[in-house]
Amino acid sequence: MANCKFCGTEVTWVKEGRKNVPVENDGGKHECDKFKNSRDSIRKLKPTDIDPEILKQYQENMNRELAKKNAKAKKE
Repeated sequence: MANCKFCGTEVTWVKEGRKNVPVENDGGKHECDKFKNSRDSIRKLKPTDIDPEILKQYQENMNRELAKKNAKAKKE
């Protein structure tokens, strides 16, 4: 059995479609307030909020890694 990392309740994970859903011992879906509160505190960023130089560097690194991966795949 697993425990909820927010409230410590024992839960079992069940697959519903493509999602894993926590289920309590009584068979009901586990939804705790601590989890909901933590999800609400997530900070959302827009690309315009990030410094353009940092964003440019990030994109260049991503493109460089992709080029390496493609070059390696062509060699094989």
